[in-house]
Amino acid sequence: MKTFRFRLFWAIIASLFLAILFVVGMLSYKIVLHNTAFISGWILLVMVLVLTLFNVRKKLTYPPLFKSATWMQFHIYIGALSVLVFLLHTEWHLPNGVFESIFYCLFVFVAGSGVIGIYLTRTIPRQLAGRGGEVIFERIPMFLKELREQAEGLVIDSLQFNDSTIIADFYNTKLAAYMSAPRPVSLRVFRHDRLREEYQAELKALHRYLSDEEQEVAEKISDVLALKDVLDFHHGRQGLLKAWLFVHIPLTYAVLLFMVVHLVLVHAFYGGM
Repeated sequence: MKTFRFRLFWAIIASLFLAILFVVGMLSYKIVLHNTAFISGWILLVMVLVLTLFNVRKKLTYPPLFKSATWMQFHIYIGALSVLVFLLHTEWHLPNGVFESIFYCLFVFVAGSGVIGIYLTRTIPRQLAGRGGEVIFERIPMFLKELREQAEGLVIDSLQFNDSTIIADFYNTKLAAYMSAPRPVSLRVFRHDRLREEYQAELKALHRYLSDEEQEVAEKISDVLALKDVLDFHHGRQGLLKAWLFVHIPLTYAVLLFMVVHLVLVHAFYGGM
């Protein structure tokens, strides 16, 4: 923890130093009557290219250039600096034309989604670690199917005791739909335990009408509900991370495309001067 805080401290200091150095450089360049928009535009293009390399780096296992966490930190600080460069490039003014307005909005959306991504990537892994450890996202539907089959098997077992259908009736009316598929995104992401707790409480209330063997089956079904709640939680949180990537990465490439077109147009009409 101390090592992480030490590295974080010096990374922030280095980022602030680069930010101050860039601002001073741009002001100095402007004082001698030079147009800073061109140089800041090229610097911004290089920074966005570097930022897109993070997504490329995640897909490559060779060569082993630094750890993924190091690339992530580098990505965050370069991203923060790119916002400063963008604001200086636009001179803190809102755009006028259609093309510039779209470009401006895309960059704002990318920066905003980046901030959201920092929050998600910092909080969700800890949340998942506290709810059963790592579960591979693509295998969650298979695990849910196995839990449903396990619950249905327990219901069949309950029919062997005193010809009672109490558990079977409860499962068909309340739990069958719950066990059939992952829960809605809103419940998986924002509130993951209330419905499961209600069902477990109702199962507990049924104990007064059940034999000892049936109570044991009801307890096992309750355990299955708890496991499904964990899987729903992982499915929702990991799905949120994947959904964020499907927004942030395409927006980044769109910004890069608009930036290249913008630079070509500027240099074509103004000669890069």
